[in-house]
Amino acid sequence: MTPRITPRGPVSEALLEALRTDPTAASDHVDRFSDRADEGLRSEPDLLTDEDLQLTLFLLYGLHYGDTVDADDEWEWNPDLLRTRRSIERVFERQLRERVPVGELPEPTADAVAAYLFDLTSEDGGPSLSRFLAKKATEEQSVEFVIHRSIYTRKEADPHSWAIPRLTGRAKAALVEVQADEYGGGRPERIHAEIFGRTMRNLGLDDSYGAYADDVPAITLASFTMMSMFGLNRSLRGAITGHLAAFEMTSSIPNRFYGNAFRRLGHGEDVTWYYDEHVEADAVHEQIAGRDLAGGLAEEHPELLPDIVFGAAACLYVDGLASLHLLESFEAGRSSLRHRAAVPA
Repeated sequence: MTPRITPRGPVSEALLEALRTDPTAASDHVDRFSDRADEGLRSEPDLLTDEDLQLTLFLLYGLHYGDTVDADDEWEWNPDLLRTRRSIERVFERQLRERVPVGELPEPTADAVAAYLFDLTSEDGGPSLSRFLAKKATEEQSVEFVIHRSIYTRKEADPHSWAIPRLTGRAKAALVEVQADEYGGGRPERIHAEIFGRTMRNLGLDDSYGAYADDVPAITLASFTMMSMFGLNRSLRGAITGHLAAFEMTSSIPNRFYGNAFRRLGHGEDVTWYYDEHVEADAVHEQIAGRDLAGGLAEEHPELLPDIVFGAAACLYVDGLASLHLLESFEAGRSSLRHRAAVPA
């Protein structure tokens, strides 16, 4: 069932109104949406925290993913929506590049790039959400964590898969190898997004995609929309490659803590399977993603090296902000969600 999503401002309100109309007919609703988006961008909002524009991006990307918003399939390639999306993306990308500068680059060889990325992802980022969950989190806080992660994880691997037709040779083969595991190696019950759905159901949550889109803040949406932007734009194929490398390199150890958190709270394999699966899988994936995917792409296309590093650094930066939001909320004793009622009693 497609979720009912509530607008967060004039731009997302106009988009939702437009998507309820006939996509084959000229529409004042579409013009209104474009005008409101242009007006919103003129004020130079912070795209990482702007609730209205992040929801707008989430909905626009949802037209490609499906299961996000109830809209005619013809809207996917509507030129007016695409034009407005690109306007928002340009601001989003520029702001990310301003906040995540690319410093001195490694040599464009597989070994040098892999070593650089392992160094980058091993840096101490300060307080750890995964360790807090493992040692201190309540049941309610742990369930809130799952709600936040559902925005990406119920579509796990899909944003990175957009890059497959944009790559060639060693990098393409590496990406397909990683993604094959993410999609269960031919076994639908082992698709990682479906295993996560099982975790949600066993915590009393609705596992339909986007069920909690109304409940998470802009920074959670931004983590997903950023990788969607990287994956859906061929010009950013280096960035999505670096993003996946960093994503895999920072997954194995935190997932061990997440599994331990739910075991501490009395949950069994029906909840922890997803996290335990990633402890082993991502320890393998990080090697492939660092050396063969990111490193292989840098060797074949050295001109993409700055974007590979940018994508990795942006992954760490934005996901770090999203995790910090949860950690600060939990330590202050408040909900990390926009609507606390989303957590089952």
